[in-house]
Amino acid sequence: MNETKTPALQYRFDGPEDAPVLILGPSLGTTWHMWDRQVPELTKHWRVFRFDLPGHGGAPAYPVGSVDDITTRLLATLDAVGVHRFGYAGCALGGAVGLELALRHPDRIASLALIATSPRFGTADEFRQRGVIVRTNGLDPIARSSPDRWFTHGFAAAQPAITDWAVQMVRTTDPGCYIAACEALASFDVRSQLGGVGVPTLVLVGSEDRVTGPAEARTLVAGVPDARLAVVPGASHLVPVEQPAAVTDLLVRHFSSPWKAAYDADTGQMAIPAPPLKPVLVATSPQPAPVAEIAPPVIVPGQLSGRPDPYDTGIKVRREVLGDAHVDQTLAQADEFSGDFQELVTRYAWGEIWDRPGLDRRSRSCVTLTALVAGGHTDELASHIRAALRNGLTPAEIKEVLLQAAVYCGIPAAGGAFKVAQQVIREETTPTE
Repeated sequence: MNETKTPALQYRFDGPEDAPVLILGPSLGTTWHMWDRQVPELTKHWRVFRFDLPGHGGAPAYPVGSVDDITTRLLATLDAVGVHRFGYAGCALGGAVGLELALRHPDRIASLALIATSPRFGTADEFRQRGVIVRTNGLDPIARSSPDRWFTHGFAAAQPAITDWAVQMVRTTDPGCYIAACEALASFDVRSQLGGVGVPTLVLVGSEDRVTGPAEARTLVAGVPDARLAVVPGASHLVPVEQPAAVTDLLVRHFSSPWKAAYDADTGQMAIPAPPLKPVLVATSPQPAPVAEIAPPVIVPGQLSGRPDPYDTGIKVRREVLGDAHVDQTLAQADEFSGDFQELVTRYAWGEIWDRPGLDRRSRSCVTLTALVAGGHTDELASHIRAALRNGLTPAEIKEVLLQAAVYCGIPAAGGAFKVAQQVIREETTPTE
């Protein structure tokens, strides 16, 4: 019997072999080189393990569509090199992997640092829209806009070499792997599970981060039982690159206690760490800085137990395909008269039909577009053109579907569909500068 082997991640070690292992996880669009300026100091204390996401930095292009899948590949890689227990620091998507490790594999992780991380990264619509842009235009538009998302304007202007490096790093990423990673972030949401993180946690954020800023950091600190907050002044999203000395100092102080002393160099194993320290706020920079206020915890209702209601599956699939904004608007317009109809659509069309395994979502979009053209339902066509793009169809493939429909459904019907599709495709695939 053939066994399917989990593909290993591309990785490298730095530092003494007999030291405890500290893993550094990258953000979307970056490589392990984003940590280059931390490594010289960290390797004085730890054996540093860095890895690349699939398709990043020349790594093999095996796309992964969820944070759990990335975590599984990371653990398989660590198992192969004999690393069983470790400290972990991750930035953005790398931080999401850290949260997944702490929640699903608490026996593996001893201490955690979450940098520019959120329990929920923006909205699913934002990341799926980014996937549409990449699928249509390639990675160049995303690459050119990366410095604006990652760095403060002053840093980007003063460091053109680093800015060019950031752009090239994104450009050389495999587009399919980038789109899959966007899907991983779109579906990631652990807001209701933060109380299950049972390791000492440093939450570190740049004060000028407009992607996952101080508000998201406060949500993490409020939800994780043993968390400290560090706000680094004058830094944006890629804070390890923009303020390397401050980040390095914070990581050394955090990971030096309480778990490092529990490492047994003779056996290469971690003992059970000492009881965690009480949560305190960490100094945010070499200069005294105001301490951010910890936000109150957000209480999220628990999931219902038992067999899932088709409605629960339906609303999830409906949002994934049509987008949160569209679904929210549609449901908000429902009243006592039309509410039952919306529930029927969600439960039957989305929970029963769209979730069936017989066809993938690309194929279901092709069928749906053809049926809408045949029925003359141009009022529904725009939302399903957007859905088709999100489900992986390219504008060229949508054109072929409509040309095929023209033969069997009539030229006038297809002509109206082409007008709707042309407008939607222009809106959805034009990069935002």
